[in-house]
Amino acid sequence: MSRYIVLIGVVGAVFVGIGAFTFTYGEGLSYFSKDPEACQNCHIMRQQFDSWQKAGHHTAATCVDCHLPHDFVGKYLAKAENGYNHSKAFTLQDFHEPIKITPKNSRILQNNCVECHAVMVANLQDQSRSSADGLECVHCHANVGHGETAGLGGPLRSEEYEGVD
Repeated sequence: MSRYIVLIGVVGAVFVGIGAFTFTYGEGLSYFSKDPEACQNCHIMRQQFDSWQKAGHHTAATCVDCHLPHDFVGKYLAKAENGYNHSKAFTLQDFHEPIKITPKNSRILQNNCVECHAVMVANLQDQSRSSADGLECVHCHANVGHGETAGLGGPLRSEEYEGVD
């Protein structure tokens, strides 16, 4: 009986050790922040990060503001689900290139557009929050969050002014 307990302990310790190493190597704590730099930890997101810096929403919204639910529980559930899916996809190299937003994350994005711009869109005939019921905001406003991928020089956000001469 004690051999099984030792074996279970060793296997458990190996899993905890691998998990801790992976979390540290993948800069896991950075994903609990709102800092857009965390979103480019994965090399595949650098283009989106670079284009966001040149886009119109650069001074008003970060990745988290647009791509995660605004309520506490929803935000961290989405972060956990996306973190798992991203780490699995990048580890197994089975992701689509160029990277594409999932239907679930597209609904989150749409809800956040409507929520943040409620005053502006209040008089629209179709105030749909879901692409299943109507057009998504990004259908017409595709470059708002990420802008063109080159050639634009969006304004600096307030925290970026530090160190600028």
